[in-house]
Amino acid sequence: MNTTAGDDPAVAAGDEPVLGLSVRRWRGGTWEDATDRIAAEVPVALTYNSIPHVVMMATPRDLEDMGVGFTVTEALAAAHEIRDVRLDTSSGAFELQLSVSGSRLGEMLQRRRNLTGRTGCGVCGAETIEDAIRRPPPVPAGGSIARSRLGAALRELRSRQPLGRETGSLHAAAWVDWQGQLHVVREDVGRHNALDKLIGARLRAGQDLADGFAMVTSRASYEMVQKAATVGIRMLVAVSAPTALGVELARDCGLTLVGFAREEQQVVYANPSRIQQD
Repeated sequence: MNTTAGDDPAVAAGDEPVLGLSVRRWRGGTWEDATDRIAAEVPVALTYNSIPHVVMMATPRDLEDMGVGFTVTEALAAAHEIRDVRLDTSSGAFELQLSVSGSRLGEMLQRRRNLTGRTGCGVCGAETIEDAIRRPPPVPAGGSIARSRLGAALRELRSRQPLGRETGSLHAAAWVDWQGQLHVVREDVGRHNALDKLIGARLRAGQDLADGFAMVTSRASYEMVQKAATVGIRMLVAVSAPTALGVELARDCGLTLVGFAREEQQVVYANPSRIQQD
């Protein structure tokens, strides 16, 4: 893959992820004119070998990470089959240009999804039920974390969301090692995008997906579990609730699924052996 990525997010030149908007605010018994900070949301076109595939709505930051993450979590291509990823804004629009191996391109043309993906949608554009309810293989065995270290990681995540603090409207996805240390955090208005950005950042940096787990500030819907399991992530920790289908998939594929995650409480819905007592 002809790209590089580090732990620090980068903003494309002239494309801010947060915008100032003039508002009229009622506060303390009076109206006031103020400037509110609003998350940007833009259409991003993904093309493979110059062939349009899908348009996703996303926050304009770390888009190359999103392109790689989306490609692998949707099982369009494996990481080693992605030859290149580039963000082109020369036309004033956002276009992620990905290059994949020829065999994969042929498969994509058969399941081409030229449909718009809404910000909150993880399966927009799937043409059949089989495409949407895709069952990944079992995740690898191993990996565990002490419950106290999981709580500490949740506490740290609150301080690692600068765009979320500024706007109050972005999801975050973080990579946490089995000792409880946060390594990478990605943010987006879409929870699926945030997870794709996190996975893409790890893969672009050549980092292993076996040395930790993903933590998200959203619910753990089926699509979130599906994305994590597709790339072999062993545990998904969500601050909100799971869905029944998400729990079923996690149990089937051996992924540890934690919901309602707080410093003082966690609910383990599937495969609890990776959460160790202190």
